[in-house]
Amino acid sequence: MAKRMVLTLLVTAVFVAALGFVKFRQIQTAIGQAAAFQPPPEAVTTITAAEEAWPATLTAIGTVAPVQGVTVSADLPGTVERIGFESGGAVHEGEVLAILDTRQEQAQLAAAEAQRELARLNFDRMHGLLDERVISQAEFDRATADYRQTDARVGEIKATIERKTIRAPFAGILGLRHVNLGQYVSGGDPLVVLQSLSPIHVNFGVPQQAIAQVRAGREIRVTADDVAGAAFTGRVTALDSVVDESTRNVQAQATLANPEGKLRPGMFVQAEVTLGTATRVVSLPASAISYAPYGESVFVVADFKGANGTSYRGVRQQFVKVGAGRGDQISITSGLKPGDEVVTSGVFKLRNGAAVVVNNKVRPANSPKPKPENS
Repeated sequence: MAKRMVLTLLVTAVFVAALGFVKFRQIQTAIGQAAAFQPPPEAVTTITAAEEAWPATLTAIGTVAPVQGVTVSADLPGTVERIGFESGGAVHEGEVLAILDTRQEQAQLAAAEAQRELARLNFDRMHGLLDERVISQAEFDRATADYRQTDARVGEIKATIERKTIRAPFAGILGLRHVNLGQYVSGGDPLVVLQSLSPIHVNFGVPQQAIAQVRAGREIRVTADDVAGAAFTGRVTALDSVVDESTRNVQAQATLANPEGKLRPGMFVQAEVTLGTATRVVSLPASAISYAPYGESVFVVADFKGANGTSYRGVRQQFVKVGAGRGDQISITSGLKPGDEVVTSGVFKLRNGAAVVVNNKVRPANSPKPKPENS
């Protein structure tokens, strides 16, 4: 009985040892296969880095302002007798815009002219009597003063009548009319807005660190989304003398030709100031840059060897220094050389040494002046 039990235990121990050995071999094989496993390559798009000449420019958002712009107002109170313009029309300098009722002033002028004529006759008479020494010098001086006073009164009434004829102070485009025929207006009441549209100003902010580069005479290029396909060029004509404490910007003003009046005061525009000669940079689509707290990087495609000795196409992470941007593009100032094949999409799923397959049928946008579809 004991012999049979020993034999049973021996057979059981041999069976367990054999089973353990088989499982050990299976685990070793699985570990080896896991170590040799190569994940499937990630699909990416790439671009060959190239050196380009980027002009040294400063971009800013500007506001269009008229070179000359006023609200034409009534100088004196009165009733509108005639309106000589249409809303939105063009006028020349000195053109009559409106005339106020001057019947009262005309009556006063007639009376003043009669008084002046009487004073003139009295002056002539006194002059003759003075020569004959019939009157004193004091009486003659009084007659002279009366004549000059009545003459000044006539001039004052004529000036009042002239001020009730409202004229355009300069040539330009009118806005909407604010008065109607027969309406009583007080002194200072607006009649219409008048603005000169060519040439025209564009005001924009310049960061304080760029003040030395943006000076009077620099060329400026202006575009507006509201004026599709049109670009306007001009020159920077003035810079403000103070820096805005809230924005640390200096207001600059450029003057541009606007012959067709496409730019209107108050419009927002994109201003691009040429600062100097072009610089050579390596440019990439903005989607190629991987941003991280420890620095910006790109993934460069290169040839690698796997653990089993086979070659494959993979990527290596390359840290770079990023410069200015232009549209969809970013300039690289260091860390990359022309000719490197750089991943432009799918960088978020890559790691150093990861296998990739390049598919450039659809690439990310890479335009220096992109035009959104819904713009």
